[in-house]
This record gives sequence, C-alpha cells and structure tokens, in this order.
Amino acid sequence: MKKSPFLLILIFMGLACTGRKPFDVPEYTIEQFYKNISIRGGTFSPDETRILVTSNETGIYNIVALPVDGSDPDRLSWSENESFFAISYFPEDNRILFHADQGGNENDHIYLLKTDGSIMDLTPGMHQKCEFFAWSRDQKSFFYVSNRRDPRYFDLYERPVSRVETPGSETMIYRNTEGLDIGAISPDRTYLALVKNITTTNNELYLYNRKTDKKIHISAHEGDATYTPVFFDTAGAFLYYLTDENSEFRYLEKYNLTSGEKETVYKTGWDVLYALQSWNEKYRIIGVNEDARTVIHVFNVETGRKLKLPRMKGAGISSVNISKSETKFRLTVSAPTSPADIYVYDLDTGMLNRLTHTLNPEIEESHLVAARVIRYPSWDGLQIPAIYYEPHTASKSARVPALIWVHGGPGGQSRTGYSSLIQYLVNHGYAVLAVNNRGSSGYGRTFYKLDDKRHGEDDLKDCIYAKRFLSGTGVIDPDRIGIIGGSYGGYMVMAALAFAPEEFAAGVNIFGVTNWLRTLKSIPPYWESFRRALYEELGDPFSPDSVRLRRISPLFHAGNVIRPLMVLQGANDVRVIQAESDDIVKAVKANNVPVEYIVFDDEGHGFRKKENEIEGYREIRLFLDKYLKAGQATR
Repeated sequence: MKKSPFLLILIFMGLACTGRKPFDVPEYTIEQFYKNISIRGGTFSPDETRILVTSNETGIYNIVALPVDGSDPDRLSWSENESFFAISYFPEDNRILFHADQGGNENDHIYLLKTDGSIMDLTPGMHQKCEFFAWSRDQKSFFYVSNRRDPRYFDLYERPVSRVETPGSETMIYRNTEGLDIGAISPDRTYLALVKNITTTNNELYLYNRKTDKKIHISAHEGDATYTPVFFDTAGAFLYYLTDENSEFRYLEKYNLTSGEKETVYKTGWDVLYALQSWNEKYRIIGVNEDARTVIHVFNVETGRKLKLPRMKGAGISSVNISKSETKFRLTVSAPTSPADIYVYDLDTGMLNRLTHTLNPEIEESHLVAARVIRYPSWDGLQIPAIYYEPHTASKSARVPALIWVHGGPGGQSRTGYSSLIQYLVNHGYAVLAVNNRGSSGYGRTFYKLDDKRHGEDDLKDCIYAKRFLSGTGVIDPDRIGIIGGSYGGYMVMAALAFAPEEFAAGVNIFGVTNWLRTLKSIPPYWESFRRALYEELGDPFSPDSVRLRRISPLFHAGNVIRPLMVLQGANDVRVIQAESDDIVKAVKANNVPVEYIVFDDEGHGFRKKENEIEGYREIRLFLDKYLKAGQATR
C-alpha cells in the first residue's frame, strides 16, 4: 500500500526525534532554577573599565557594575520593592540614569543615581510615563519622551547635563500633536525621523525639519510597507532605517537628506532586527532574526569587511556594544541551556574575559535540553515553525506528557533563547513545543499577516495541528497534551479550551486576554499612536467588528470549557486588567471544572520579582502534575 506524504512526514519526524538514547537526569527545584541570574543591558563607563548592567541576583532587578578585568561586581542600587533598570553612565562621569515604574504599572520615570548612592526622580508626576531616547552627539544633554502634556502622545524633551539636578531644566523640542512616533534625531538636532502608524504592516516615514517646521514624506510606496528609523550618520547626511518595502523581510536602507536618493545597505533572507554604528562609525553592527535566533554581523564600514568575533561553543552572540574608543566589545552570549552571560572582547589584544556566570552552579547544563527548530504542516498545508524541547527521559517505552507553548503578541515570536520556566517543565518530564503560529513575526510579511482578523480561528488550528507533530515523535502520550501561554498566548489557551474543548487535557493562562471588547476599549492612553493599527489587525470594538470580537472572546463561551484551567494575573496589569481574569475564572468555575487562580498584588503584565516567579511557576508545575501526569503532585 502506498504511504501518504503526511504519514511519511510523521515517520521521519518520529525517527528524527527518537534517534537519541534516553537517560535519567535529576529533577531540579524551581528555587534552583531561579538561583540563575538574569542580566540585561551592558554599556561601558566613560573610562571603559566597567560595564553597567541590570541584574536580578537579589530577587529583584537592580543596577550592577561589572569590571572588565573580571573582578567582583559592584552593586550600585539596593531596591527591595521596585525593579531598577539601568540606562547608562553619564558621558563623562560615573553618575547613572535608570528607569523604574511602580508595581508594574508601566508609568516609568527616569531617575538619577548619584555617585554617593542617592537617587533623584528627574521626571516626577503621578501620571507621567517617560522613556529615555538618546544622549546628544555633543554629550552635553540627553533626550527623552514623555506624555505629561497629553496622556495620548509623547513629546520630545532635552535636558542639559550641566543642570540635570535642576527641576524644570528640560526643554520641549518637539510637541507631538499628531500621534507620531519619534524614531531618530540628527546630530545637530535639526531633523527628526517620525513614523505614522497605519496598520501593523503599514506605516509612513517622515523627515521633520525643526528649523523650517516642515515635514517631508520619504516613504511614498504602493501596498503595505513598514519603516523603522534607526540612526542618522554623524555628519547628518543620511538617515538609516529598516524597511520591508517590496520585500518579505526587513532590510537596512539609507536616505540621502540632500538628494532624496535611497540606497539599500544590507539585505538578507531574514528580518534585520536592528542596526547601529560605533561612536566614530568605524563599525556597523547588524542583528538578524535568523529562524528564531539572533545572528550578529559586525562590519568595518570603510572596507565593508566582516569582523571575526570569538566563537562560543554551544552558544551564540546575541548582542554587541562597542566602547567609545572602538577597541572593546561587550558581547552578550546566549544559549537555550543557559541564561545570557556577558563577555568583554579586546580587539587590540584578542583577550576575551567572561564577566558573569548566570547559570546556577547547582544545575548541570548537560541535564537541560537544547532547543530544536522544526516545522510541521498545519490544516491547510502551511508549514508552521516551532521550537521543540524533548525531555532526556522520553522514549517510546516511557512516553511523556507535552505542552503546546504559545508566545505573546499578537505578532510575537518564540525564540531559541533560554527560558527557566520551559527548562523547569522539561526537566520535570514535559515535552514542550513552542509554536510560531501564522501571524508570528520573523517569517516574512505574508506569514505575519495571515491571522489578521482571524485570531482564535486559523492560528488556533495551527496549535491544534501541532499535536500531530508531537504524536508523530512516538515519545509523547497524545492523551496528555496541554496548552500554556502568556498575554496573547494566554488568550490562545482560553480560545483552545472554549472553542476546541476536547483537544487539550488542561490549560494554563498567564496574564491572558479573555474579552477582546473590553481589552481593546481599555488600552492605555499612551498606545494612541498604535491604537488604530491594532484595531486594523484585530478589529475595532466601536464598529461592526464588535460582533466578531465577541464571537472570538472566550469569556462569552466559557460554558464550553470542560478541561482543568489555571490562571495567573498581575493586579497592576494595565494591558490585561484583573477583571478579565476574575470574570473567566468565575465563569469556568460555574461549569464545575477545576480552576486554580493566583493574583500577584505587586506585578503588572509579566513578572519582575523572583519570589513571584517561583511561586507562580511552582504552582503551574503542580497543576500540570495533577492533571497531565498520573498520580498526585508533590512539592
């Protein structure tokens, strides 16, 4: 009998997934996983002897300086309640700018950390949200945006270094009355690159002359295209930006401010995530989103030659920062089996210093599971990218439960970087398939648009068809497959349980949307520039789209839910307000379905405190043990 192509695919996948020899590994506790350290950022001090980072080693994010010689870190802030996120050192001294909100409410302020350890709020105000933009080219001031004048729009301010501690010393240099996003500032402050959002796949780019008060539309195009300004060159002759005009993927292009001519600078078969240049423009750094991982390219701008960076066994360089002297490189090195670490590479000497060891030494890295990128056919034959984690213990004779993992968004992407929660679950015997369903970013403009006004429908089918891949491995029990996700992923969990109630054995909703009508009507005012684009993708709740939005909102179909559910929620969440989770929990409980609900009083849309992550993620594992594994769960 002739085998079908689909059956052959399943057989191939099963052979591919079971070609290794299973072995036992110790089960690590959630506390052990959260003794890992998360490091963010990494900018050089003015004398290039230290690197400024944000670390959660204390259980909450604080500011730390890492000496480039590898000696002991210097903790610079001691917050116990709010996470402090470093921005940078001042250009010529060791004062520091950082940002923080209040309990996860997203109203970030910019703070000054003085050399004596004292702190000053540079942007006070109860309802103000601020974001650092850049230091000026002459290093005498910094720019930031704030919505203090109008909660909907962000104006651009400049604050001088010489009077940084003087309240009211800032000057508004751009009054934003049209809801445009500010993308870049020319070195002489004459030009601003401005973006007008239309949809999530279409916007317009303008060049605004502050001296003449005139805007030039520089993105005239047919069809959809997006434009993201990244920087002006130091001479102020060119604007560099990312675009996907006439292309599936984003590439780097430059615009000549004098002639108006455009020139492609760098293009490849994947999205260019970002581009930046070193202080004196000797090097250009380009980050590419290559099949769910970041690949870094550093070019000598004058010669066009690619610089050779150190090779990292079993890991990759995910970001680079170059010192002002252009001789030292901060390398962030990432692996699926270890949190990101910081290295310093000295280009003159070839010396490579490792500054951090973020993986808890109690955990043997070989006991964790590497991410493997796979693809599987969905209901209409579309190939869906996904990242597969298979427990070392899994075998055909010892089949394991599994989870479909759905990323946030809409339009997000699961990537191959380290996740403590995923590794914790895999270590405890759960296979995880992180699905990049249609509508995910990173796979081209066409793929990204496929779920527009189809959320809870075609994208949900992609998640259901992922079960076929898991069954095809031969090591997964098809009756013990659950679904888990956060934010948009949490919505997908609830959509699966409400609209396909027989498909998944249990669901875990982390900060997830359940009522699109309420969510889209109550988005924060500072999303105004993006609001219409969001409505274009999902639907306008103030239009006839509301009929469809109600139809795809799980809350109104909660009576269909028959599988056990866990919900996690932040009380200060301004994106998915607590009422969303309160309502779905109450509605599902009415079905006499097991529901477990945890609210974190000091979190917003996501976790920032280790103690909350430990509590929440332990309870997730216990819930899954109870409903996806045989026998009673233990702590």
